[in-house]
Amino acid sequence: MAKTIIVAGYGSGISRAVAEKFGGAGFSVALVARSADKLAAGVKHLEAKGITAAAFTADLGAPDAIQSLVADVRKKLPTITALHWNAYSSAAGDLLTANPEELQQAYDVAITGLVIAVQAALPDLKSQKGAVLVTNGGLGANDPGANDAAIGWNAMGLALTNAAKHKLVGILARRLQKEDVYVGQVTVTGIVKGTSWDDGTSTLEASSIAAKFWELYEARQETYATL
Repeated sequence: MAKTIIVAGYGSGISRAVAEKFGGAGFSVALVARSADKLAAGVKHLEAKGITAAAFTADLGAPDAIQSLVADVRKKLPTITALHWNAYSSAAGDLLTANPEELQQAYDVAITGLVIAVQAALPDLKSQKGAVLVTNGGLGANDPGANDAAIGWNAMGLALTNAAKHKLVGILARRLQKEDVYVGQVTVTGIVKGTSWDDGTSTLEASSIAAKFWELYEARQETYATL
């Protein structure tokens, strides 16, 4: 049966590797980001590998845009079988100076956007016994090291939304289990090669993370994995 994965928050690291992994397994790939140039390059890269791909520009912090995105994917590609949420916001880096709009933006992308995307794609996911796959980060851990890193990297808003997303994934996993939809998260605790965070010393390969997502998708057992 023909199937599609939506890769929301497409970039040069994890999401690109996930697109390649699932595309290589026969999925059509819907790439989603705000940059049309980035998406065009991504589609070209995947098509060179024999993968069917299409670009969709959208603001993943805007509910109306997300609903329209899912509707557009339905029109252009096969049934949505998987949703990969890789989107995040770096807003509200310093909680002592962040304004309300910055705080709202951080949660709109990481939490509200994911919930709206799941709601919009749910009829397809249920019909396919599909999956919601979420990238998360180690900054959400409630320990002194993670807290110090969030402060030092000026990423406090990201740390807060990582923590909230961890809880959201657990709730979605329990709720969607009743609908035969699998939910899985990979928490990345290191810097990934080729990403904007890479300072040249990174050792974690995006392909390893994509392989873990595929493993979770195939097994449909564990909700959380950490790399």
